[in-house]
Amino acid sequence: MERKDFETWLDNISVTFLSLTDLQKNETLDHLISLSGAVQLRHLSNNLETLLKRDFLKLLPLELSFYLLKWLDPQTLLTCCLVSKQWNKVISACTEVWQTACKNLGWQIDDSVQDALHWKKVYLKAILRMKQLEDHEAFETSSLIGHSARVYALYYKDGLLCTVFSVDYNDELDILVSGSADFTVKVWALSAGTCLNTLTGHTEWVTKIWPIGREINCKCLKTLSVSEDRSICLQPRLHFDGKYIVCSSALGLYQWDFASYDILRVIKTPEIANLALLGFGDIFALLFDNRYLYIMDLRTESLISRWPLPEYRKSKRGSSFLAGEASWLNGLDGHNDTGLVFATSMPDHSIHLVLWKEHG
Repeated sequence: MERKDFETWLDNISVTFLSLTDLQKNETLDHLISLSGAVQLRHLSNNLETLLKRDFLKLLPLELSFYLLKWLDPQTLLTCCLVSKQWNKVISACTEVWQTACKNLGWQIDDSVQDALHWKKVYLKAILRMKQLEDHEAFETSSLIGHSARVYALYYKDGLLCTVFSVDYNDELDILVSGSADFTVKVWALSAGTCLNTLTGHTEWVTKIWPIGREINCKCLKTLSVSEDRSICLQPRLHFDGKYIVCSSALGLYQWDFASYDILRVIKTPEIANLALLGFGDIFALLFDNRYLYIMDLRTESLISRWPLPEYRKSKRGSSFLAGEASWLNGLDGHNDTGLVFATSMPDHSIHLVLWKEHG
C-alpha cells in the first residue's frame, strides 16, 4: 500500500475505532494482536511501559509537584532522586521540603537562603551528624598537659580555655580575674590573653574572687526547691538566660519562669539519676554524670547520645568542669558543631577535653 493510501486508510480506521465502545475496542485489539507477528509483538512490548507509566513530575506544574513531594519523607525523596535526572532536578529544587527535614532534625534554618540545592546538601550533612550522635561517634577526646598542680577553676570563651586556681569574669568588660596559690590576683584581657595587672598582698592562697568597686549587698528574691521539705538537692551549674532558670536534680530537670518563679516544665530522667546540667537550649540540653556526657533532645525529652568520661574531679561548686561552645544547643547549623564540648580537670593535673569530631 502506498504511503498516501495508507495514511488515508489509517485516518478512516482511527475514526471508526474511536466510535467503538470499550468492549469493542478491546476485541479489536485482541484480534489485531492475534494477527501480529514477532516484529509487531516486540514493538508492542517495548512501548507499553512508556505508554502506561506517565512521568507525573514531568507533566505536572512545578508548584503542584512541590505540593505532592511534601507528603513524602526525606529518605523516600532521596530514593526518588535516583529515578532520573529530571526527578532529581525537581526534588532538589523543593526548598520547603528540605528546610522542613532539617528543622525536624534539630537544625537551625536561615530563611533568607533560598538556594534550593543548598538545603538538600544541608540535610545530607545533618543526617550524617545525627547518625554520628545516635551511634555515639560524634566526639573525640584530647588532653592538655603541663600543669604542676591541681586546676580548681576553668573558664571558656571564644575558643580560649582558662585554667586557674579561682576565677571570675566580666564578658562586657572583656576582663578575667584569677586567684592563685602564689598569693596573687591577676587581671587579664580575655580576647588578647594578656595579663593587665598583678595584685599582691594576700598572705594565703586566693580561693575566692570578690567584686571590686561595689558593696556586696545582695538580697534574696526567692528560694527555689523541687520538694516541700527541701530533701532533694539541686545539682551545681544552674542555667539562667534572663528569662528562665533551669537546674538538675535527682528527680530530673526543672525549669522556672524568672518573672513568676513558677515551675514551667519538669523533664524526668528515671533511667539515670543525679545528672548535672551543663547547658540548656531551645533544642538540646547537655548533661553529665560520673561516667558519661549526654545530649538530650528537648522536643522528645529523650537522651539521644552519650560519650564516656574518665574519672575526674567533680567539685561541689562546679568550677572544675564546664561546657564549651553552646550555640548548637539552640539547633545545629553545620558550623557550630565544632570545637570544645566539655572540659574538666583531672587528678593528674591535666585537663580532659571532649571535642566535636570533624564532619566526614
